[in-house]
Amino acid sequence: MIDLSSLTQEVQEIAKKAGDAIMIIYNETEDIVYSKKDDDSPLTQADKAANDVICEALAKLLPSFPIVSEENKEIPYEERKDFTTFWQVDPLDGTKEFIKRNGEFTVNIALVHEQRPIIGVVFTPCTKELFYAFKDGGAFLESKGQTKKISSNEFTLKENGLKMVCSRSHLNEETQAFVNKFDAPELVAKGSSLKFMILAEGKADIYPRLAPTMEWDTCAAQIILEEAGGAVIDQNTQKPLTYNKEVLLNPHFVAYGNVLTDKMG
Repeated sequence: MIDLSSLTQEVQEIAKKAGDAIMIIYNETEDIVYSKKDDDSPLTQADKAANDVICEALAKLLPSFPIVSEENKEIPYEERKDFTTFWQVDPLDGTKEFIKRNGEFTVNIALVHEQRPIIGVVFTPCTKELFYAFKDGGAFLESKGQTKKISSNEFTLKENGLKMVCSRSHLNEETQAFVNKFDAPELVAKGSSLKFMILAEGKADIYPRLAPTMEWDTCAAQIILEEAGGAVIDQNTQKPLTYNKEVLLNPHFVAYGNVLTDKMG
């Protein structure tokens, strides 16, 4: 049996150290230099520095599990398909936000077991806010030396003025059509996995992401939102997102707070 509580505490410290590595570059680099990856997304020194910190530290933990990280070379599915339990890492989620210097970027570390996240840690280096959860243990926020349990809003999909989280960079026609189904929704902009965290805190209600994301973009945030009472639902299957698929691209999904209805879609 994995001691999820103790392991989560260790991962929290790893995320903080990765955040420190990111902030050294953020604070000491006047012009952030970045390259382009194959998918045209940016890659900075901070992504690489945080990835090194995380992967080195996770490799020392016991029990030992494989690591799937955005910044590591992709492990072939023939090998990966046999992973029952593994780490899913995004060392710097919101690289565009990092380059813009708006502070809305995070360190994301998750433990996946049988295709579902069972530990999630999301750390915001600029504010030092630490969100974390493990399966059946609740969701928590550590901020300014205080730790509190967090929970998502309860609401029905027919309510007026629901707060709808939209990416700063991705408001396409399909997303707009989804938003238009609701009565006078209030749009809230947020970067990186913080879009999930404001749902987990009860500060917003719904986050439609009807555009491409990768597994490491959502994994840690999903278990935190689930433990706060919410859900991350595949638009095709109407079931929670799963991980370690042959193709690591997520389907379109909608993240919800605590919806008081049987059907979400």
